[in-house]
Amino acid sequence: MARARLLDLTRSLRRADRGATGVDRVERAYLSHLLSQDTQLFGLVRTPIGYLLLDRKGLAAFQERLQGQVPWGRATLLSRLGTGRSAALKRAESDLRRLACGRARRGKLSGMFGAWMPDGFDYFNTGHSNLTDRVFDAVKDAGGQAHVLIHDVIPLSHPEYQRPGTVETFRTKLTRVSARADRVIYNSADTRQQAEAMMQQMGRVPPCIVAHLGTIAPCPDASALPDGMPPDVRYFITVGTIEPRKNHAFLLDIWDEMGPDAPPLLICGARGWNNAEVFARLDSVPADGPVKELSGLTDAALADLVQNSAGMLFPSHVEGFGLPPLEALTLGTRVLCNDLGVLREFLYEKPVYASVTDRYLWISTVKSWTNDPETAHKIDGFVGPTWAEHFKTVLRLT
Repeated sequence: MARARLLDLTRSLRRADRGATGVDRVERAYLSHLLSQDTQLFGLVRTPIGYLLLDRKGLAAFQERLQGQVPWGRATLLSRLGTGRSAALKRAESDLRRLACGRARRGKLSGMFGAWMPDGFDYFNTGHSNLTDRVFDAVKDAGGQAHVLIHDVIPLSHPEYQRPGTVETFRTKLTRVSARADRVIYNSADTRQQAEAMMQQMGRVPPCIVAHLGTIAPCPDASALPDGMPPDVRYFITVGTIEPRKNHAFLLDIWDEMGPDAPPLLICGARGWNNAEVFARLDSVPADGPVKELSGLTDAALADLVQNSAGMLFPSHVEGFGLPPLEALTLGTRVLCNDLGVLREFLYEKPVYASVTDRYLWISTVKSWTNDPETAHKIDGFVGPTWAEHFKTVLRLT
């Protein structure tokens, strides 16, 4: 019989009031899959005043709230006393306190695990949150093993794209994973190669596996679109947080070069960090111009826009994986992307790869796709990595 499992959902709690990013989707995919398995299951979340443990029933209720099937409840007095957190996050914390089967102050985590967790359990951390010595110690003290999913090492390989203060925080986390994790799960061979080179310098390279991420393309729903969408002409779309690494400036440059006859470009994603120049450019685009910024779309609305676009554009400088182009191809939509080795690893030859140093190739491809027949943008026969394959690889030894 499979060992009991403990899934860390601290990131999902902290981001309960925001749209789901790629890392969020992975943590939620783990929650969904583990709930579908007939094994003993618990969840751990860290709050400002301590830790909460959820059993299977509590996790199912948490999932319903994350998916919007059940609204978050009323914030308790304990949550309302805290500062620096949104009202929605305080409500989420309050709900999890009501759903928790166990609670522990910061110094009592080992005791909570000892009271609830069976010997020989597996702890999974897939969100890069709550990777602390206290958690690793408590897992070990209770007889568990720690499995950590590393999404990328971009904060160390490309620190120029990071928010102030995040580089050293990430270095500390990776050093801790290097020293303490029983197994590392990598989303790509590219991420493994880079991470293990860094861990060699840190003193220990833990055992590992590579398991490509899957995707569950949401059902497109045109009724969820805002007014004026989709455009009534052929359009292009890019999806991702508006931050320097995603290279939105490149797309704005080539749209400027194409001029007023350029097709519509939909930039879909929340504004991120270190990108004041791009934000200023977006703020100055004319309302009747081809570039439109859209944020806060539901997954179903975004899927509709992707599926009906002339193509997805993905000029990102660097990726640990790359869920947006995977999801686009799964929806049957063409992809034009920067020529990154990690994308070739699981998208194969389905996208059109073009270096972002070759602006002419990007512009000529966009113009060609704009004038293609209506059905030419459809991709048939793409079979990407699946979550079933991912979990078969990850869970076969637990």
